[in-house]
Amino acid sequence: MAPALVDPPTEIERSDINYTKSGTGEYKVPFSGPKAYSKELELKGTDKHAGSSYPNYLPTWPSKTYPPLEPFEHYDHGKDADASFKNLFGADAKVADLTANIGAEVHGVQLSKLNQQGKDELARFVAEKKVVAFRDQDFADLPIQEALDFGGYFGRHHIHPTSGGPEGHPEIHLVHRGTDDTTARDFFEERTNSITWHSDVTYEKQPPGTTFLYLLDGPLAGGDTLFANQAAAYRRLSPEFQKRLHGLKAVHSGIEQAENSRNRGGIVRREPVTSVHPLVRTHPVTGEKALFVNPQFTRRIIGYKKEESDFLLNFLYDHIAKGQDFQARVKWAPKTVVVWDNRVTAHSALLDWDDGARRHLARITPQAERPYETPFE
Repeated sequence: MAPALVDPPTEIERSDINYTKSGTGEYKVPFSGPKAYSKELELKGTDKHAGSSYPNYLPTWPSKTYPPLEPFEHYDHGKDADASFKNLFGADAKVADLTANIGAEVHGVQLSKLNQQGKDELARFVAEKKVVAFRDQDFADLPIQEALDFGGYFGRHHIHPTSGGPEGHPEIHLVHRGTDDTTARDFFEERTNSITWHSDVTYEKQPPGTTFLYLLDGPLAGGDTLFANQAAAYRRLSPEFQKRLHGLKAVHSGIEQAENSRNRGGIVRREPVTSVHPLVRTHPVTGEKALFVNPQFTRRIIGYKKEESDFLLNFLYDHIAKGQDFQARVKWAPKTVVVWDNRVTAHSALLDWDDGARRHLARITPQAERPYETPFE
């Protein structure tokens, strides 16, 4: 029987709230897009850096636009998983926890070879561990459509509204900073750090669930990704504070991301949207409750005055950012696929290398259910 929901989110029009002037949740990104991109440089490389290892994954920014996303019924296959994970982990599997409460690293499992039962167990294992780094994977070497077919088992593919994608495959979101890209220097002229805690595209009505990111090229050191356990962050709060958060809803906005892309010569494939989501959401497989706010996209708590909303959201952002005891740092290596559950985690890339090395990753982003919360217990 499905869990009882708490007051489904109400729709509001953009004119009802001054989203971009709330003073909280400023969109912050060290932008790298078409203006900073040189295909010739990526193919040939430089005296210091080789050309792209995966030219079929080099970004393109076609002008094609897409209609608004339509709602769909999502089914989480983690519900069908064998909790022993016997189909996911064979005799050669080696699993090590990254920390005591978030993350794992796995050797000896080839994701692309999993059967249906193995994929079901993958969804559940990732929901429980929050983020899992699978080493020695062949994902990057597969035909792109095969990688997409694998990811499509976990939900409808999300086409990112502003990022570049491989030619003919807009469902792939590319994280790409090219060879000799110097935009990071400009970014640090105005900023003291590159930390951008977020869950992906939470402004969508149905944000992502089980998500895949795989390395194509990267610096020898640097460019790691931080992950925070949003369920542990929720549990760390006092029962009275948890109770107060239940029933609250917040606006998540994609407006700033679209404006940032336009202002820097990028694309906007779909007109930006806003959505209202609960501050605390329930995971459909584990039943865990997790904080569901992030400074990149969350703008304002519905029903609160500006100062009240800013105060509470800033406390939650600070709580998440300072929670090193429920965070993990994932180090990238060749042939790595990192799988995480966007519903119960936040993450941030690190822009901490300055030798001009290319950082090139591909993300497959299946959408999940609309966020909901179950009654406070």
